[in-house]
Amino acid sequence: MHFLSPILEEYIAAHSQEEPKVLQELTRETHLKVVRPRMLTGHFQGRVLSLLSKIIRPQNILEIGTYTGYSAICLAEGLSSQGKLHTIDKNEELYEIQRRYFDKSGFGDKILQHTGDALEIIPELDIVFDLVFIDAEKLDYPAYFEAVLKKTRSGSVILSDNVLWSGKVVDPLDPKDKTTKVVLDYNRKLKEDSRIETALLPIRDGLTLSRVL
Repeated sequence: MHFLSPILEEYIAAHSQEEPKVLQELTRETHLKVVRPRMLTGHFQGRVLSLLSKIIRPQNILEIGTYTGYSAICLAEGLSSQGKLHTIDKNEELYEIQRRYFDKSGFGDKILQHTGDALEIIPELDIVFDLVFIDAEKLDYPAYFEAVLKKTRSGSVILSDNVLWSGKVVDPLDPKDKTTKVVLDYNRKLKEDSRIETALLPIRDGLTLSRVL
């Protein structure tokens, strides 16, 4: 997923806002104790998520795919004073580390954890979301999008992560690669969907910004 040279990535991080200490600690513990630490949002993208949230100043945020909680903390930084963030993950083994760092970040009372299938949980949330971050099972991205769209309003923002899929979106498609096919179809759908306006940003592994019309 690294499309820029390491020296350019270092320059970008060095000229972006500093990574909060609690997120540095979470990154270290994730690398030490949790499988697939490359799933972490990371310093630069985390600061992008934080700034977007601060610009939007959402009352309600929905995140699909918590992992160890890095992106949730970044997004929570922009919540309005009475705002709440709902985050969903199917891996119950990560619940404790998520909660520990949510509380440590100072946003513990604003972040609500849900464990299970997002496609079952989302319809049960009687909430209109101002900001949504989709970063979970890629095969379910189209279904996630349709589910969350029903929970948004005009002006809501939907963020979709990993939409460049380590560059595979521009490689010849392997007929057996179902995930890349879904990502390609998803990217095309967001571009053509008349219900939203969309820009695909070349941030880390690709981050699509969609605004509900």
